[in-house]
Amino acid sequence: MDKFCLSCAAPLSNPAFKSASDVYCKYCSDENGQLKSREEVQAAIAHWFESWHPDIDTQKASERAGHYMKAMPAWA
Repeated sequence: MDKFCLSCAAPLSNPAFKSASDVYCKYCSDENGQLKSREEVQAAIAHWFESWHPDIDTQKASERAGHYMKAMPAWA
């Protein structure tokens, strides 16, 4: 069974997301595998939203990222 980042749902079986943590991807954890702050992760998810939805403004992307994070175990 695949494992997913508890913070953003990135597939941890994909080497591109590998980090020092067994439960968080490289975008959600620091170099020691510790979960980054909510603000840092929310900004990264918002940036990801903007990358595949170019018409979304930064404020809306941040709001959507915050809503998305509420469904993730690390932030619930």
